[in-house]
Amino acid sequence: MPPKKRNSGTTQTKGLKPAAENSSPDKKDSPELSLKKHRDKDVEFVTLCKSLHVTGLVCDRAWTLWKTVQELWGACLFVTVTDMDVACFTFTQVLKAVNLNVKQFTALVRKLDVNLDTISTKVNSALSRLEKKYDVTLALYQRFEKERETIRSCWTMFLLAKGRVLQMEDDLVISFQLLLCTLELFIKRCPPDLLQPLYKSSISKVQNPPTRTSRRNQSKVKSRPPEPEVDVQLLETLSKENGCNADEVKNVYQTSFSAFLDSLDLSRSPDFPQVNELDQQYEENYLKSRDIDGRLFFDGDETVLVSQEERTPKKNLPDEETILIPPQTPIRAAMTSIQQLRGELISTGDQPSTNLDKYFKNCTVDPTQDVLKRLETLEQTFSQRFGQAVGPRCVILGKQRFTLGVRLYYKVMEEMLKSEEKRLSVQNFSKLLNDSTFHTSLMACALEVVMATYGVCNYVVYSSPLESNVCFPWILDVFRLSAFDFYKVIESFIKAEPTLSKDIVKHLETCENLIMERIAWRTGSPLFELLKQEHEGGAAEQVETPASFNQPLQHNHTAADLYLSPVRPGHRVLPPEFPATPGSPATSQVPTQAASQTPRHPKSNSLSLFYKKLYRLAYSRLKILCSYLLSSHSELEPIIWTLFQHTLQHEYELMRDRHLDQLMMSAMYAICKVKSVDLRFKTIVTAYKNMPNTNQETFKHVLITEGHYDSIIVFYNQVFMQKLKTNILQYASTRPPTLSPIPQIPRSPYKFPNSPLRVPGSNNVYISPLKSPRMSPGIMTPRSRMLVSIGESFGLSSRFQKINQMVNSSERSFKRTLDLGSSPKPLKRLRFDMDGQDEADGRSVIDAVFFAMLFYHPALPA
Repeated sequence: MPPKKRNSGTTQTKGLKPAAENSSPDKKDSPELSLKKHRDKDVEFVTLCKSLHVTGLVCDRAWTLWKTVQELWGACLFVTVTDMDVACFTFTQVLKAVNLNVKQFTALVRKLDVNLDTISTKVNSALSRLEKKYDVTLALYQRFEKERETIRSCWTMFLLAKGRVLQMEDDLVISFQLLLCTLELFIKRCPPDLLQPLYKSSISKVQNPPTRTSRRNQSKVKSRPPEPEVDVQLLETLSKENGCNADEVKNVYQTSFSAFLDSLDLSRSPDFPQVNELDQQYEENYLKSRDIDGRLFFDGDETVLVSQEERTPKKNLPDEETILIPPQTPIRAAMTSIQQLRGELISTGDQPSTNLDKYFKNCTVDPTQDVLKRLETLEQTFSQRFGQAVGPRCVILGKQRFTLGVRLYYKVMEEMLKSEEKRLSVQNFSKLLNDSTFHTSLMACALEVVMATYGVCNYVVYSSPLESNVCFPWILDVFRLSAFDFYKVIESFIKAEPTLSKDIVKHLETCENLIMERIAWRTGSPLFELLKQEHEGGAAEQVETPASFNQPLQHNHTAADLYLSPVRPGHRVLPPEFPATPGSPATSQVPTQAASQTPRHPKSNSLSLFYKKLYRLAYSRLKILCSYLLSSHSELEPIIWTLFQHTLQHEYELMRDRHLDQLMMSAMYAICKVKSVDLRFKTIVTAYKNMPNTNQETFKHVLITEGHYDSIIVFYNQVFMQKLKTNILQYASTRPPTLSPIPQIPRSPYKFPNSPLRVPGSNNVYISPLKSPRMSPGIMTPRSRMLVSIGESFGLSSRFQKINQMVNSSERSFKRTLDLGSSPKPLKRLRFDMDGQDEADGRSVIDAVFFAMLFYHPALPA
């Protein structure tokens, strides 16, 4: 049965009394449901409600929801109790009751969102958190499964420790480090004959012998708490075998795991913990959290385990040589990313280098002391906030990550200054290096790289600010840094650090897009003051003229350009301190016409570049949405873009505390309406949800007036249309406004030096520079059909023949194209051509590979 039509967007949560939200599953407050009282409902549904101990109010509301959407009863009950915040049952209990696994059930709940108000933001946020926690626990358990020496109580103890130590249980790296600490405890207490040789030999022979003390000091020694008995050698072996940093694991043990053991009175006990006691304590935590019972992973319960097909890696084709490359699991990906980051920063110290110190000393005002004092303050702030978000005993882990950030901060700053010195032929950067905002932004960017590396780049989310997380833009809030100031450093940071992985570069680019889409438009942002100044300057000082849209975006601005924001050449500025009065010295230096005008503010480079990027981002997203909805009305796309661009340039106040896509969808609806094209908002929203990087809050939670939010439809009717009504109606007239030029959408300005380059003339042969000499080709991706590392043993001669066959096959396909009579594109010449020869001259691909290794440099554009 199709869903019934709903009323005018009102949610079904209205009318509930506050008491309902505090209802309890206890029998006193919620007696068993009566079949007689609920005889209007399906008997099986009421039976399900009774098995899950839900209240009568929950039963009524879930039944109403089911009648509307005609979907699974269990999904309706889950949505209802989550929205009402009623503690009736756990997530696992409802999975058991309806006999579905996590993925199947969450897919059903997502399917309920067929209208704007079926699932609230609260339910969506809770479901997203459950999915992320499930994915992390599954990845951890799959790794844990391989350790055959462990028993069920080891897994249960880890789950209990994770729940007690971490506020943010979906932190994969710290959770994995806790797992290693738990394994250390169990391995050293296992009988030696049950251990693998590696771990058997790693256990220390001498276990911390007691030190002799005099009688005078005996009372003092007794008063001290016993140190936790940690086998450092074993912990280091576990860390090394699993690609984890040993110092970080030791700190997790000393600061968090030892305190957890103390709470169980297990610090120095030689025995295994009692399984029943651990089960009982974990049961209490699990019932309190009301989510996933992690013990079911160990039991092989079908509600939490993925199918065998999903876990089995793809096999090589029969004609391929067997290449033993380990699968890129979430744990391995995280550990590899962290190792690479640490490897790149080995030679970088915690203090300014000799070269960087020279730049500081060359300044008119030496910034050294301010830099050190600022870092000290930022470290204290960062580590405390990290502990608040992740776990109260994780402050020292925050300091460790801050130290990595400092090393990256110094390294990138030095490279930036070298580039500026080469560009400007100066060595005195006093103004830039004494700019506190520049330093704070640069440090924030370095920390974002560190945090994203530890989070495998899954940090950009649209989560509730009430949730504990360290996702971007968390770092901006920690340092009280405006998003517009942070944006200025991103491009220069990426260019100054070519060793950044492709994933991290994409992460920073996504952060930049988030800033342009919504974060920079929050009330209090300096962006609004700059826009006000630009518009007060008159038409000649427009933020960005439409005529420049079809020009390529020049990515040649440096951090110094954007933070110091010098006046653009060709723009004469009349300083306010020299009023243009007749007879004053200023009059003889400027034209008479300029003397009578109001003093103008300098043109802002940072604002100009921001708007250029904003326009290109806005148009690229509009183009995607138009391809979904208006493929048969392609003539409307430039018209919609013209209205969209006009809004961003002249009605920028509509962006305050809103999202770029809200204006995009409104512009599309307005033009379709005035052009008599039947396109409803529900259709726009449905297509919008399929676009990349979208969230339901964008169309469900739109600012209408101060403090009041509603759907995108209400925003259009009460705000957008009222503000732009006159402009919209012009497109229905016989003389519509001039269309805005379409912006060029260039490739990403951020070059990826690690990306493979196709060998010209071949469709399936690529070369790629090795990211780091410390990185083994065995862990490079893809898990290849054939992976060749120049400088290492190449293998059998047959592999050379296979490469030549690849090139020959591409030549044959080129000849077939000629035979079909079509006009092939002219071949481009190789960059490393010699003696006028081009790639079609039959030269072996082996020559091409070696020439490429000689002439290709990562710093060059791909």
